[in-house]
Amino acid sequence: MTNNIAHQEIARILSEALPFMQRYAGETVVVKYGGHAMGDADLARHFAADVVQLKLCGINPIVVHGGGPQIGRMLDKLGIVSRFEDGLRVTDAATMEVVEMVLAGSINKGVVSHIQGAGGRAVGISGKDGNLCIAEKLTRTRRDPDSNIERVVDLGYVGEPRVINPALLSTILHSDAIPVIAPIGVSPEGDTYNINADTFAGAIAVAMQAKRLLLLTDVTGVLDAKKQLISELKVAEVPALVADGTISGGMIPKVESCVSVVKGGVEGVIVLDGRVPHCVLLELFTPHGVGTRISE
Repeated sequence: MTNNIAHQEIARILSEALPFMQRYAGETVVVKYGGHAMGDADLARHFAADVVQLKLCGINPIVVHGGGPQIGRMLDKLGIVSRFEDGLRVTDAATMEVVEMVLAGSINKGVVSHIQGAGGRAVGISGKDGNLCIAEKLTRTRRDPDSNIERVVDLGYVGEPRVINPALLSTILHSDAIPVIAPIGVSPEGDTYNINADTFAGAIAVAMQAKRLLLLTDVTGVLDAKKQLISELKVAEVPALVADGTISGGMIPKVESCVSVVKGGVEGVIVLDGRVPHCVLLELFTPHGVGTRISE
């Protein structure tokens, strides 16, 4: 009797998941991978297994990873002091060397190894490879509270995507491999730039006309005034939620970035909790998902 119940449960799960597998078959899904999900060994294995499962279901996953904590630890070891402006690491030439070494080196190849350990094939690259991401220097201004004069904040080698050239990604995807990308770009002059992983993943999703962009975070998703998860959020609803303080702090730029990606043609962007085991499969293959979906 127990085995029969277990078999029925398996059949129910598979029957529920099948329509979602069919919905995403042949589509591209970009996943920004970072935060606690990347730092926890068990969660890293779960994530790798999820990505391989997507590929086996005929979906084209693209992984963009972050690495802020790992970069910070390496800078500390080398005695390089970090300074932040508006949440962005001010990146001088010495820091940029470390950023590239950590992001495109140890972190990138670690994610590749996990995916291949889960039975998949992965190719690790950065935005510099094949001129995948042509970047430009990110400029920020700050208003002095005393004089009310705006000044330009020099972030050093911090950039933003200007042009995404998707040919290399298409080649990798058609070879049945999974691209794993470090968020580093190169300027037309050959300068290397450190790019926020959320921003980078959004630019990749728009360029590839992805069906979904999944942003793995260390929070449940976007919460309402009662701190309950908002499962569905329309682009038109965002300004009011920002104005009344429901969306606040660091969630504001994240959600505004999501809105920009949706307006760029991606059907849905999901902010979800990367600390939940198998959150990628739960989001894509179950009726209600586990995060906040932002869409038109």
